[in-house]
Amino acid sequence: MSLLARNRQQLLSFGCCYLRICLKYILMPCLMDVASTFNSQRDPTELKESLKDLYAWHAIPLLNYTPLHKLKDQCLVRFRGMIQDMMDPEIYLECYEVKSTDGNKRVQHGKYHDCLKLAAGEAIDYNADSNVHGERRTLFVVSVPGLNDWTKQHESKCSPQPQLVSQTQWPNNAKKRTLDDQEAMEVEDDNDAALKRKCVETTKSTSDDATAAAPSVLGSEYLINSPLPSRPSMACMVKVYEDFDSYKLNSLVDFVGILSVDPSLDAATIDTEGFDSLSELQATHPSPFLIPRLHAFGVRQLPHANPLLDKSLQQPADAGASEDPSQSSVHKDLRMLLKLCLFDDDLAAEYLLSHLISSVYSRSEMQSIGKFALNICNLPKDSLAEYTTKLYQVLELLLPASHYLPMTLETMNTAAFAPKKDYETNKLVSGMLQLAPHTHLVLDETCMQQGKLEANGVHAVQHLAHLINSQELKCDFQYYQIDYHVNIPVLVLSEGRSMLPSDFVLPINADTKAVQLLDESLKAAHHYLQPARLQQFRKYLTLARISPFNVSDEHTEMIQQDFVDMRKANSKSNADDLHGLLVLSRLLGIARGKDALDKETWQLATEFEAKRRQRLQALPKSAAQIRN
Repeated sequence: MSLLARNRQQLLSFGCCYLRICLKYILMPCLMDVASTFNSQRDPTELKESLKDLYAWHAIPLLNYTPLHKLKDQCLVRFRGMIQDMMDPEIYLECYEVKSTDGNKRVQHGKYHDCLKLAAGEAIDYNADSNVHGERRTLFVVSVPGLNDWTKQHESKCSPQPQLVSQTQWPNNAKKRTLDDQEAMEVEDDNDAALKRKCVETTKSTSDDATAAAPSVLGSEYLINSPLPSRPSMACMVKVYEDFDSYKLNSLVDFVGILSVDPSLDAATIDTEGFDSLSELQATHPSPFLIPRLHAFGVRQLPHANPLLDKSLQQPADAGASEDPSQSSVHKDLRMLLKLCLFDDDLAAEYLLSHLISSVYSRSEMQSIGKFALNICNLPKDSLAEYTTKLYQVLELLLPASHYLPMTLETMNTAAFAPKKDYETNKLVSGMLQLAPHTHLVLDETCMQQGKLEANGVHAVQHLAHLINSQELKCDFQYYQIDYHVNIPVLVLSEGRSMLPSDFVLPINADTKAVQLLDESLKAAHHYLQPARLQQFRKYLTLARISPFNVSDEHTEMIQQDFVDMRKANSKSNADDLHGLLVLSRLLGIARGKDALDKETWQLATEFEAKRRQRLQALPKSAAQIRN
């Protein structure tokens, strides 16, 4: 048997053992006043049906912006975020029979609960024929990494106050029973216990020193697992009960469900006897006050992170106070703004605008179609000190989610860029490139100093290059690697040509006066961005990115003929050049409010590309590998 097959077999065995552990430790009965709890006999489909009304969805408070001390256990909440990890399946009691000391029996529903509900003097009949076991999955969800301040502020305004849903809050004074009271819940015999120990041991490191060095208590930063440590996210463990295959890593989701913050969910309250991996126990059972649980029955996949265009959010009263101008008018104003920030370079403004509305809209086996990785280079040396950060400050005012990454030697050599599986805790530890779709990544190469890239730095460059070329992110599972599709527009700012690949390299043609007046120009740009105009630009960029665009058969023939002429004029022209022209012409058309390619837009794209190539030829030769 190969090493990969053997490792996979061990992991599958470990998963089976983990399910048995879940049965014993997750499905612990609770003592509570049944009369004061939510009516669990109610058909959950009624709740789902009510959520089809957007007003009902809007009325539920957002856990992202509501402190936990203002929410009661078992109340209705929402959580919006990115799926960062998918944990092992859990087996739970969907229905179970409860018997009292006087002999009476009743059937209780366990769905959407972490703890089984009992009144005083009641016990669970684990051998009852009416018991039904179900399966649920736990998704580790973090608030959207790289969400910009204006996005958070707008979402916060859209979140109702908790008292608006006070009638749906269900008090819970539950306590877990001790393990001595759980003998009837025993689900594994001596052979199973021996198998469990064996399976867990096979996934541990063979080094005793490494095991001894592991910390006894996992830190909150490790448990929350923010992809961007400098911009911490909030975490929530969301339990889903159906359509397991519809959830994808790194996707954006809005969940509605029942909040579970019972203190007994904390690993610190669980008897650890019989557990071989205390680190895994802590990772899968963190304090609910650090990482709350949410049992979801309402789910909305989010196509973007722009709250201004999100129907699942109740927009503030002043959000639609003024009418939006025409798309052509907004395009003209935005292009003027970008030109002002790019040393009065009109061509650079066109390419940057195209980059800002770009998106991968189709994939083939070898290509991610629609990506527009842009390298803006030849930045004036006199302006390098602060220009890149000031340009980013303008961009983050326009984009819902973005991240500025200075490529210093320290960052490249020490930071974690790609996610990596930690088998000691059974957790996918995040990296800086694990970002939500359409999170704009700005790489600043002007920060690089002379020095040596160590092994981590070399791997970082490889991960960045793979992301740019394929729009895929490699996740390291130690025994193998898995590529996950991403949709992350990458902008590289550099003095010379970037060492990273890109789809379009554009040297800045800086106007001398514009360089001298840079500070004044950037101040003017911020003054120009008044609230109403900002709203227009923010809506425009998102709407343009999701707009459809078609190419008719007539224009397909025109493109083919133009490409033949290009090959005659320049034998080095290839399919990549044609692909670049198609992507650029599509974005230029969308930016101008068109839904189909026309001859004018195609000619504009070929004109822009000719100008860009002339600028490239004027630059000094470089050993860096670039496209075009």
